[in-house]
Amino acid sequence: MGDSFYFYTEQMSVGYDGKPLIENIRMAVNRGEILTLIGPNGAGKSTILKSITRQLKLIAGTVYLDFRKMQDMTGNEIAKKQAVVLTSRINPEMMTCADVVSTGRYPYTGALGLLSEKDWEITDACLKLVHAFDIRDRDFGAISDGQKQRILLARAICQEPELIILDEPTSFLDIRHKLVFLEILRKMVKEQNVAVIMSLHELDLAQKISDRIMCVAGDHIDRCGNPEEIFEADYIRSLYGMETGSYDALFGCMELPPTEGESRIFVIAGGGSGIPVYRRLQRDRIPFTTGILSENDIDYEAACHLATSVISIPAFAQIGDSDIEKAKKIIDRCTDVIVTVSQFGEANEKIKELIRYAGEQGKIKDGT
Repeated sequence: MGDSFYFYTEQMSVGYDGKPLIENIRMAVNRGEILTLIGPNGAGKSTILKSITRQLKLIAGTVYLDFRKMQDMTGNEIAKKQAVVLTSRINPEMMTCADVVSTGRYPYTGALGLLSEKDWEITDACLKLVHAFDIRDRDFGAISDGQKQRILLARAICQEPELIILDEPTSFLDIRHKLVFLEILRKMVKEQNVAVIMSLHELDLAQKISDRIMCVAGDHIDRCGNPEEIFEADYIRSLYGMETGSYDALFGCMELPPTEGESRIFVIAGGGSGIPVYRRLQRDRIPFTTGILSENDIDYEAACHLATSVISIPAFAQIGDSDIEKAKKIIDRCTDVIVTVSQFGEANEKIKELIRYAGEQGKIKDGT
């Protein structure tokens, strides 16, 4: 791993009361990269982050920041290079949001801690960056958890750090502000060459934003790699000890298990048109079969997780007579047929035959 990384650890062990929880941790990140820790609850992600930020004493090993041992650096030297946003909530009394954000400037204010006009300009710029300027003068203790998270991010940015460490930063944010938050983070990383280390529970977000992933599995680091290497369905299932449902590596989401039993509904779908119907049927716990889907159809991946059974053909293959006959036999046993596909090309022209067959039996129902 060596000194080619902006931040790295050597033989680091972390834990509590002198007892190691995870030993020989090797982690590293360069400026312009995002390293994300994932793993089940209680696996040790927060313990690792608290240890590298010196909130917990290391059991063993060394942490390097900007190619220097952190143990040899003063608190002020570290504060000018590293900002931290952890899950523990701060409760400042009688401080506005702007006051909280401005504390990020203290490493630069000197012995008297007086903020200059430039410091306040930077404070306001950071509030605007996280879409929180409208709550600038509100009492920090009176705003929502999601707003507090944005204020704490603004405070971290206000430090003008080269490394930001965040523990579950999106936990209290709604979907709009999750996206805003991650876009701000990504722009900082790429445009300002900032390094980021964070933990996330939302695997879909981790998969989309991270350059590298570290998998924390309780008493050891199980695997490190880029998202394409880590986010495989079988591996994620193993890492989290999933006993029911599945992980869809293509869409980056968890799925509940399909409903057991003999199919009562046949869904004729394709091109993504079937997914809303699949989810509705699964919510209603109705077993269903779907087809005839090409294995490169967007509906196919979802169908494999949600449907009781799937009739499929290889990618780019033509639907054959045997495929049609197989589908007809299942339709014979179903009470209803839902048709979601409305466009037909050369590859799925034979689907029209299947729709006619279902119509002759009076089984076609409205799929909306």
